[in-house]
Amino acid sequence: MTTVYNPPWWARNPHLQTILPVFSRYKDVPLWRQRLELSDGDFIDVDWLNYQQRHQGVLLLIHGLEGSSQSHYIKRMLHHCQQLGLCALVHHHRSCSGEMNRLARSYHSGDTADLRQSLVHIAGETNHAPIYACGYSLGGNMLAKYLGESGGNSQITRAVVVSAPLQLASCAKRLTRGFSQVYQAHLLKRLRIKTQQKLSLHPHAIKASQLNMLTSFYQFDDEITAPLHGFTGADDYYQQSSALHYLKAINTPTLVMHAKDDPFMGQEVIPTNAQLANQVEYELHSFGGHVGFIDGGTPWQPSFYLEKRVLSFLQLLKANHACTL
Repeated sequence: MTTVYNPPWWARNPHLQTILPVFSRYKDVPLWRQRLELSDGDFIDVDWLNYQQRHQGVLLLIHGLEGSSQSHYIKRMLHHCQQLGLCALVHHHRSCSGEMNRLARSYHSGDTADLRQSLVHIAGETNHAPIYACGYSLGGNMLAKYLGESGGNSQITRAVVVSAPLQLASCAKRLTRGFSQVYQAHLLKRLRIKTQQKLSLHPHAIKASQLNMLTSFYQFDDEITAPLHGFTGADDYYQQSSALHYLKAINTPTLVMHAKDDPFMGQEVIPTNAQLANQVEYELHSFGGHVGFIDGGTPWQPSFYLEKRVLSFLQLLKANHACTL
């Protein structure tokens, strides 16, 4: 059911595409939460939809920076999975499920170890039924990196990577320019609040007054993210964690979706043909913003191309349900 993405005239602004979906309203679906105890003594929470259907396969959803099962794009996908009778699972990064994690460390764009533990857990819960995966933004970079690291042993049948910052350094720079600074400020405020709650656990004991001076992602990653997770600084973190270098090693059928007008992205995230494995299909759309891809409806009740494309590529969209999305 692949179609050309052609948004209506009123949805061709990147910031509208990025912001308007946040206000889309979908009813909560019944989720069942499990806690996964991690090998380092910390934990993550996962939310299941239609757990009883898990032996028929599961769609793993990996949210973006400071997201959760309440993020607009996750709620939309869960809504469609409910309509289709599909089992889905939301992987929460550490500290993102509504309860602070135990350790000083948190999560980052290249943190594939926790994702790997989630996949082991899912395989055990489903008796090795097919696992499909969709990662959004930071979660998309994490998924793409994991797929490249794993080669032919990913445990994932098919995957989609949406609006991922595949080249972290260029994305950090992009977010310091123009209106994109608004997104940076919003996300950094949330990260600073979390970090302040855990100051006593930080080995380098940054002071609260210093924390408030970190006003760009580069500064925050250089002072907080990198040292907490074993990197020498932001540059080292960006170099090691950017998934662009891993696309060539992917051996799982994977769709990577970007919009040219994504206000979070620099042009450097766009891979060349030489950087893509044969199993990777790349789509660069002229419009779509960041995790937007509105394709119709009205500004008050938009419809979305994103879920249609993701479910179609994953081969989870039944023909008789295609017209209902």
